[in-house]
Amino acid sequence: MAGQNLQQFTIGVEEEYMVLDPSTKELKSHQQAIVNEGQKKFKDKIKAEMHQAVVEVGTDICKNVDEAFNEIQTLRTGVSEIAKGLGFSIGASGTHPFSLWEQQLISTSTRYQELLNELQQAARSNLIFGLHVHVGMEDRKMAIHIANTARYFLPHIYALSTNSPFWETRNTGYKSYRSKVFDKFPRTGIPDYFESIEAYDNFIQLLIKTNCIDNGKKIWWDLRVHPVFNTIEFRICDVPMTIQETITITALFQAICAKIYTLRRQNINFINYQRALINENKWRASRYGIEGKLIDFGKEKEVPVKDLVNELLEFVDGVVDELGSRSHIEKVHQIFEQGTGADRQLKVFKETGSLVEVVKNIESEFLKV
Repeated sequence: MAGQNLQQFTIGVEEEYMVLDPSTKELKSHQQAIVNEGQKKFKDKIKAEMHQAVVEVGTDICKNVDEAFNEIQTLRTGVSEIAKGLGFSIGASGTHPFSLWEQQLISTSTRYQELLNELQQAARSNLIFGLHVHVGMEDRKMAIHIANTARYFLPHIYALSTNSPFWETRNTGYKSYRSKVFDKFPRTGIPDYFESIEAYDNFIQLLIKTNCIDNGKKIWWDLRVHPVFNTIEFRICDVPMTIQETITITALFQAICAKIYTLRRQNINFINYQRALINENKWRASRYGIEGKLIDFGKEKEVPVKDLVNELLEFVDGVVDELGSRSHIEKVHQIFEQGTGADRQLKVFKETGSLVEVVKNIESEFLKV
């Protein structure tokens, strides 16, 4: 695929972390202290979120996944050290296993207060932690083409990221309950197919014109083309427990974009499936993670997630060397062997019967490579 200019596919990674009381392992409001301290060192790479027990980090625009890896490692280490110095600890899980949203303090910022006023309990109870991966490309016209096709692969990658089996002290029976919590928001889930970037922009403008939203960022789909920049943002995943899991997932999203681009350059189109069909797979991924089956729409039959992910690895194989991401993408097999974050949380709970021990394990994996 040489000469295809795959270097255009830059990466940005955002992660949301839990702020914990080191002794009780409960979520704890840090009164923005970690953010204020973190911004001295990391500027606006560290941000506050709606709930005061959440810290969000975001990388610069990275040329490749190795750069993203180094940035996430630096940010996780930095946030962890700052938190420790202020009497907190940090963990990465799609939900906190036992803290109650009803007891969490909300940010006083105007933006979040307006959101709370509009969405009420749906916003207040939205105590979840995600991973957002931004992939940059040459233009928004190509971005909407890639986004239309990439929707098919969202459940595959989501299954690999599942990391939220517990909610408010309960074993939910889901590998990712986070998406169930987020479903209460409007404009979430798998997006529709858009025939052009103009159709997409017209849709956003209609929502703004009719006072549904005041800007295009209030569309919280599992994947969205940025309203201004030439980027696709993948928003479906739980925040993974470890640095390596985050980077492996990031590398997969980048490779999917690059592969669809190379096919387009060869005038080859991938079949675009209905949102309702992709939703069936999303539900399966959230319920069973990598231990379940997804529908292979081409074959019209159920296939184990691991088999489909291996097919995905074959699908992107031609672009990963030029992207320089092979070593990170191959770590998918490590996720298969060790289980996702959800599988590991459930294992600790089965062995100890203690959700406190589950959180201790989440803490201990935060800086793990």
